Amino acid sequence: MSEKFEIPFKSDMVPKLLEPETKIQFRCHKGISCFNACCKHADISLTPYDILRLKDRLGMDSSEFLKKHAAPFEMDADKVPGVKLRTDDEGACLFVTDEGCSVYEDRPTACRYYPVGHLAMKPKDSPTEKTSYFLVKEEHCKGHEEPREITIADYRKEQGVETYDDMNREWLQVMLKKKSAGPTVGKPPEMSLQLFFMCSYDLDRFRRFVLSDSFKQTYKLEDSFYQEVMEDDIALMKFGFRLMKQVLFGELTIPEHEGVWDKRFEARKDVFELRRQAEIALRQKADDDKYKDGV
Repeated sequence: MSEKFEIPFKSDMVPKLLEPETKIQFRCHKGISCFNACCKHADISLTPYDILRLKDRLGMDSSEFLKKHAAPFEMDADKVPGVKLRTDDEGACLFVTDEGCSVYEDRPTACRYYPVGHLAMKPKDSPTEKTSYFLVKEEHCKGHEEPREITIADYRKEQGVETYDDMNREWLQVMLKKKSAGPTVGKPPEMSLQLFFMCSYDLDRFRRFVLSDSFKQTYKLEDSFYQEVMEDDIALMKFGFRLMKQVLFGELTIPEHEGVWDKRFEARKDVFELRRQAEIALRQKADDDKYKDGV
């Protein structure tokens, strides 16, 4: 049994899975008749490293980028948050021009892969995930008619996608672990979903959180760590992946101050009790309404 992401398009057909050595026929260039057509109907999900590259390219912090260039969506039934690249009312990417992509050197992972799709799967009892590939053929795309063959491995190198995959690998592991856990872990609480969004997408807000006094009182980390994440976005992003694994799945790789959670629980005990009583009252009201309807 394997756990995998859903194929990112709606189709009743199962794609043929391809290996890195598989050759495909494809080339995209400015002179092709369909140039920019795929960008006019963009549906691009963004990864953490995508946002890091784009916000730096545009000279924005992450919160500003998310506000101006991203649209939220729910990735699964548990409402795990994702973000997509914002488009205009006709569905065109906001970065497309007559000359092509205005952020081409920092374009997202999905743009780099096109027309190759990829599936991340984690075989049962395997410590690592396996990636397989498939080819996406859309009617408007004439790149498949260009007389050039290239292996998927070489295409990934050509498009610079290997760096993006390396940077996003631990985030992908979080996604796969959450998916493989399934209903056994229950629906993530709202605070966990907020943490996931902040660690994954809003890097500058996450930095302020990590540098806060409350965070330092919870986690036992050296001053050199705080200096590094203050200056290095990539180090901060990767730390966010570790923190998600610890908070969501109990993978304890970040040392905590002794007794900190007991102290926090004691300080908030009254709040927890009020919430418990409110939940009991809501359930009681639901039962009362049900019996009332049955009379």
